[in-house]
Amino acid sequence: MRHTERMGSALTTIGLPVALGIIMFGLGLTLTPRDFARVAKSPKAVLVALACQLVVLPALCFGLVLLFQLPPVLAVGMMLLAASPGGTTANLYSHLFRGDVALNISLTAVNSVLAVFTLPLITNLAIAYFLPEGNELGLQFAKTVEVFAIVLGPVVLGMLVRWWRPGFADRMDGPVRVASVVILVIVIAGAIVSNLDLLLENAGRLAGITVLFCVLSLTIGYFVPRLFAVTRGQSIASSFEIGIHNATLAIVIAQTVIGSVEMSLPAAVYGVLMFFVALAFGFLIRGRTRVGAASGAEDATVHARIPDAAGHGDGRRG
Repeated sequence: MRHTERMGSALTTIGLPVALGIIMFGLGLTLTPRDFARVAKSPKAVLVALACQLVVLPALCFGLVLLFQLPPVLAVGMMLLAASPGGTTANLYSHLFRGDVALNISLTAVNSVLAVFTLPLITNLAIAYFLPEGNELGLQFAKTVEVFAIVLGPVVLGMLVRWWRPGFADRMDGPVRVASVVILVIVIAGAIVSNLDLLLENAGRLAGITVLFCVLSLTIGYFVPRLFAVTRGQSIASSFEIGIHNATLAIVIAQTVIGSVEMSLPAAVYGVLMFFVALAFGFLIRGRTRVGAASGAEDATVHARIPDAAGHGDGRRG
């Protein structure tokens, strides 16, 4: 199995970073300093979500990698995916299923900043463990600076545009989203065609672990905050923020920064399957909430009709 391979296609080597840059620029267009300041208003929800994102998920992913006995390069690719922050798609899913979208935006903003430090750290630890003889693949200082530029550069630029021309930022939000999706689809399609044999060779062994990782991430993201008495809307936001990783970022770092197409395969497979898993999970928790709400309403109605010790019931004397 090939461990490293420089992408020969200009469509991928140039197109992927451009697509990611447009996506992150679009994120910046939606952010203001208030989105970072809002963290102070919901500190518990933010801290619980970040603990899940930065500590629980990498540990969970490490356990899954060992359980599925992935080859070393694919194992590092899974850890790179786990270290990637939530994607902007999380905001859309949170909106669809009535989560706290404002919290999503704040978490995405904070996660994007933290990822500049945590992503190289987790990736380097994974490389040291799974590829002890391949440390040249690691994210040393120069490559870490490159990650910083890839992740935060376009976001800061987008925020500056919003501060300088808020009306223009509002008008460009839709077109930038559409452009990022179109370019991303074209680039990913090109990447799949260029590496079809490699993808097909590994898709079977990666489908199970990526789906399970996505399901567990969504579940942890929802139920752990609930255990800490975080509101339902915030828990839904946390679930999608933690469960939907920025697969594009993981692919770009694997292919263009580290230089391994094979390492990007877990993120590529996850990026396709995640949409369906997250959608099913969203309907599941929405149905669960409706049942709970209906049961609560029924209990309240029955309770209102039961006479109390003084002989009262539903507002009338017995």
